[in-house]
Amino acid sequence: MKKQILSLVVALWTASAVLSQVVLENADFRLVLDEQARAVSLVAKESGQECLKEGVLLPAFTVLQYRPYDNEIQLTRVTRPTTFPAKGITRQGDTLLVTFEDLDYEAVISVQKEDHFMGFRLEYFQQKEKKLGVKLEGRIDEVVFLQLPVKERRFFGEWLDVAWDSTVAVSLLATEVYTRVDDLPGEAYHLMRAGSVRDLGLTGTGAALVVSSTGVFLDRVAEVENFYNLPRGVTARRAEDYKESYYECRGVTPANVEQHIRYAKLAGFRHMVIYYPDFASAMGHFPWGKEYAGGMKDLQYVTGKMQEAGMTPGFHIHYNKAQINDPYVTPVPDPRLNLRKIYTLAEPLSEQATVVTVEENPQGITLHEGRRLLRIGNEIIGYTAYTTERPYRFTGCKRGVLDTKPARYGRGRKIGLLDVDNWPIFIRFDQRTSLQDEVADRIENFVREAGFRFIYFDGAEDVNRPYWFNVSLSMARVYEKLDPKPLFCEGACKTHFDWHILSRGNAFDTFEPEEIKEAVDKRHIPAAAYNAENFTGVDFGWVKFTPPGEETTGIQPDMAAYIAAHAAGWDSPLSLLGDLKNFAAHPRTNDNLAIFRDWEEAKRRDLFTKEQKEELKKPGKEFVLLKDKKGSFELYECRQIETVTGEHIRAFLFEKGDRQWVRYWHARGEGLITLPVTPSHVVLYDRELKKKKMKRSGNSILLPAGDIRYLSFDLSPEEVEQIFRSMRLTDVTK
Repeated sequence: MKKQILSLVVALWTASAVLSQVVLENADFRLVLDEQARAVSLVAKESGQECLKEGVLLPAFTVLQYRPYDNEIQLTRVTRPTTFPAKGITRQGDTLLVTFEDLDYEAVISVQKEDHFMGFRLEYFQQKEKKLGVKLEGRIDEVVFLQLPVKERRFFGEWLDVAWDSTVAVSLLATEVYTRVDDLPGEAYHLMRAGSVRDLGLTGTGAALVVSSTGVFLDRVAEVENFYNLPRGVTARRAEDYKESYYECRGVTPANVEQHIRYAKLAGFRHMVIYYPDFASAMGHFPWGKEYAGGMKDLQYVTGKMQEAGMTPGFHIHYNKAQINDPYVTPVPDPRLNLRKIYTLAEPLSEQATVVTVEENPQGITLHEGRRLLRIGNEIIGYTAYTTERPYRFTGCKRGVLDTKPARYGRGRKIGLLDVDNWPIFIRFDQRTSLQDEVADRIENFVREAGFRFIYFDGAEDVNRPYWFNVSLSMARVYEKLDPKPLFCEGACKTHFDWHILSRGNAFDTFEPEEIKEAVDKRHIPAAAYNAENFTGVDFGWVKFTPPGEETTGIQPDMAAYIAAHAAGWDSPLSLLGDLKNFAAHPRTNDNLAIFRDWEEAKRRDLFTKEQKEELKKPGKEFVLLKDKKGSFELYECRQIETVTGEHIRAFLFEKGDRQWVRYWHARGEGLITLPVTPSHVVLYDRELKKKKMKRSGNSILLPAGDIRYLSFDLSPEEVEQIFRSMRLTDVTK
């Protein structure tokens, strides 16, 4: 009898516990929160897999105060940022009511249940009555309105906030730019968190939870984008042109645009990019440069020529800062330029004074050349140094910098440190003002009138704090103006929300030829792996087309192949900086561009197998891509032969069939090679693999050295290498 009673008690207790749980369920997953507002289960229905880390019981909701504001708590606790975890939860239809330890606030969170995702929106906080004492209104500084200890899987994309493997993907997505999504690493789990900040907008913020099989994960993200009217990042990633590389013009004008188009075609590119300094003399107001005296008509002529040639024009912009020669800066600085620090004049300042005395300590601010600029009223003042003990002074000041006008100012006037970027030729906008929207209108006009179809958001990092918010916000303020929307975008800095905007990964700044391969291994490949975990490709650029010179061998066909091969392995584009002078100065321009063209065509036709792509991804590996007369491609791994000519003759050995092949060329000009081998052992081919005759000289052969050529040997690899180590080079053209 006692056992029966005990069993009944246990059953009733279990039933009570189950009844007190909050179960949120749709077609794809089931989320369970216990009575203490802790996430205890997240099951992917199709596979039945539990997606939370077992045994990790953390509050699903928290609030943060920068110091305790409740009078009794303030008197008891230390003054420091304090987190208050959730302690209870109740459900009223599709609304969750969450209470917190030691606080008399209740969070009201609405739940949007769709078949393939679930939205959580922090609607508001309501204060609950307390019986003791007189309470002044407090505040909540930050809130986490959903956090989940998601089990670690093979991949974790921290940009998109997604844990996934071959079967299941779990992601928590911000549904507006004001939502802060991040994660904290745990032991075999990621604590995915969505929250908001009072100073930016505490309530009315939301996030969407997606749990699905990996094969349909991007379909689910697309549904979230459509439902919340976010930029269509999934559509952009699935665009036909997504993998297309681009030719970025340098110095393009109406007079030379057709030359640029010719080189772009030689490289096999279908996209071309115009960098705004080519047509504008400054960033901000974009005044027309001298080569574009006809203004928009000239720019339309340039983009029109590109379109006539079958090219898609793109636009490389800075957008969140003003150049120091722009009307936003000179002769009257716009008050909406960002100030990094604000100081108070401790003494009146005359028009001629070269010392500025302030109340606050300037310790730690920049002393970099070109960045030492203060703004007061309509004047910009340069300083040389400052003191860090009272009286605090900026010394060695130059008045009326950047053609501004010196004036006198009284004690107590505010003076600010201008937010000059690191180049330093730009001053950043204050993203709290309307200045970004004003410039976005100008950019929208350029995009619409000139027909630009994709965008590179350069300098995306050049915003004021908080960076997680303003990097996305500044970009979104431009993107929202654009109609039609870009096919895809790239950018120089990323935050969670702009995954929907930046559908391709960033390009790196240029590397010198001698370091290109190392840069691909240490920069591009890790970036590609990182971006792949976020379902995104990366730009294997920018590639600077450097000709040979006294200090450099210049970019060579093996370097071009190294970049293009690894880009193809990751199904990623590359970008080439098109400089007409460099093309004219390089003896191997046609060879280099042909290398890019072949790899671009093979990638476009998706000719590589999964196994080949895995090999192409590996650092340090080099490849030859051969194209036969019928247009078919063959892929071979190769390695460089160290020749006695140093850098002049570059040769790469690979095995094709039962023969050893060598691709070789002259890096700096033209010459004649003597190889100690009888003609019966070797066949000569040109770049198109057409057989060519060879000259004989005793027991040696004489070969032209210039453009890419191929040799096929019926000898062993060791014998071929020895032959090349014994070569002689004459008639060198440097």
